[in-house]
Amino acid sequence: MFDTPLLIAGTWVVLGYLMGSVPFGILITRTMGLGDLRSIGSGNIGATNVLRTGNKAAAAATLLLDGVKGALAVLLAGWVTGDSGAMQIAGLAAFIGHCYPVWLRFRGGKGVATFLGVVLALSWPVGLACCAMWLLAALVTRISSVGALVGAASSTVWMFAFARWDLLLTGTLLTVLVFWRHRENLKRLKAGTEPRIGQK
Repeated sequence: MFDTPLLIAGTWVVLGYLMGSVPFGILITRTMGLGDLRSIGSGNIGATNVLRTGNKAAAAATLLLDGVKGALAVLLAGWVTGDSGAMQIAGLAAFIGHCYPVWLRFRGGKGVATFLGVVLALSWPVGLACCAMWLLAALVTRISSVGALVGAASSTVWMFAFARWDLLLTGTLLTVLVFWRHRENLKRLKAGTEPRIGQK
């Protein structure tokens, strides 16, 4: 009764969501006396907007912890169940929790760091390849959103390359969600008005 597939999936949806919904960007900026992140720059709670406070350490900490929470959700599910399906469900739920946290009236971040953390935990070779693509695109263009979109879009390519067919559905869903969360950035990129890294 208590170990049906539906109940197991539901458990990891809830746990993954709650882990992903911790708003580290807001917690870090408040703790460091940097003000309310939602009233700074784009109002986003992710590392790119934290960087607009001028505090690189706070931005790095936000990037790291947003990635770690996604990875932890996946690894916890794997440790408890040993099941790849549960791991993918937990990771997807953590990503959604970051983007739509109930504590912030479902107004969260764009999920890039959490996406990378989830993918790294599901398959570290795929995750490292996505991180490399993200960094390369961001360094070349100096536009954070381009790095995010290139890194996300490359995930399914790397899943093919490393023969992780079992991750393709989850990878595709995550990529679509990353693009959806960046829809305003895509409009600005098309218009040539997207700000560069460090620009307030």
